[in-house]
Amino acid sequence: MIKFTSAQEAVKAIKTNDRVHMSSVAVTPHHLIDAMVERGRNKEFKNVTIQHIHTEGSAPYADKEFEGTFQLESFFVGANVRKQTQAGFADYIPVFLSETQKLIRQKYIHVNVAMVMVSPPDKHGFVSLGTSVDASLAAVQEADVVIAQVNKHVPRAWGDAMVHVRNIDHFVAHDAPLYTHENAPISEIEKTIGRNVAELVQDGACLQMGIGGIPNAVLAELGNHKNLGVHTEMFSDGLLPLVKSGVVNGLEKQIDKGKIVASFLMGSQALYDFIDDNPMVAMMDVAHTNSVHVIRKIKKVTAINSALSIDLTGQVCADSIGTTFYSGVGGQIDFIRGAGYSEGGKPIIAMPSATGKGLSKISPTLMEGAGVVTTRANMHWLVTEYGRVNLYGRPLQERAKLIISIAHPDHREVLEKAAFERYGSHFYFVP
Repeated sequence: MIKFTSAQEAVKAIKTNDRVHMSSVAVTPHHLIDAMVERGRNKEFKNVTIQHIHTEGSAPYADKEFEGTFQLESFFVGANVRKQTQAGFADYIPVFLSETQKLIRQKYIHVNVAMVMVSPPDKHGFVSLGTSVDASLAAVQEADVVIAQVNKHVPRAWGDAMVHVRNIDHFVAHDAPLYTHENAPISEIEKTIGRNVAELVQDGACLQMGIGGIPNAVLAELGNHKNLGVHTEMFSDGLLPLVKSGVVNGLEKQIDKGKIVASFLMGSQALYDFIDDNPMVAMMDVAHTNSVHVIRKIKKVTAINSALSIDLTGQVCADSIGTTFYSGVGGQIDFIRGAGYSEGGKPIIAMPSATGKGLSKISPTLMEGAGVVTTRANMHWLVTEYGRVNLYGRPLQERAKLIISIAHPDHREVLEKAAFERYGSHFYFVP
């Protein structure tokens, strides 16, 4: 029989100089966060480091007013902490998503307190981490103290999400609907990119994709495919129609056959209802979902990722705009590498050719200070609304021609001139 306490009492476990890990995305434990922030506002501790991947909702611990009380060191710069990180009031740890758990398990980072949200315990004494296993499982296993917000709205997800109550020190009951994300309408550009990517997807392929217009546009084009599998760090609502129709069934996967494998989720209530007590869905440790060694064992892994910009040599920036950090390394390179090793695999970077303001996302060189997430040597397929090209094994001059061929027409002349200046008379552009 577990004993419940108040959030105010539970967070007294946090002491000066502690490091606190918080669960992610839809299961961000805001009831516990509010109690922790109130203690910080009352100056009951100082120099508490907060870490998480990406959270939804407000993040007051990252605000300027708590300088000296809280210091955020996120593994991914989400929208709710972007301004604070760019202003220097919060910080960012560059790390592959696959290795976030390694930082914890191998004690590069010691977690004093883990704050997570879980489902109510079942008759066997297990709770579920629900929509986010990611690195939170590692934090639960390694932290000195674990505080769980028990919420009846958390789906009872299978896989690595199951945690026995003996691994939790403090239970706080607080029911609140999970954060949801409703899909925006798919733009015409996204639809075109979706068609271009979908034509690369073979029957029997195993998909990795994220959330947003392009992944949803791709999924919308796969209705006539057969026996697709899913092994991804995350998925959203766009997958549900393909599961219902039987297009996604995982029957040709070499591991986790018949399972949809992911590490965290964000979407509508329908998505959370879908994974609740569903043995077809395995919510797994990020050490499994994002492991190159695991991914490469699956045939035809088709990894669909996006980027902020790419240069004419194939260097991809996905985490910063110049020196300004915008997001994070995430799992892009985990899956670019894994799909590259997969038999019949296709690593894909899919993006619009230009920004909403009309600026080219393809440039002669990356902006000064921009980080290279996917190196030119890792690049395979690049897809825009103007087509798709395979850069793998292509020399610099040829790949520059290929990249320019799918740039926005308004910017091709500038790109051709830049390539000519770089390579001289040896560069001849043939559209």
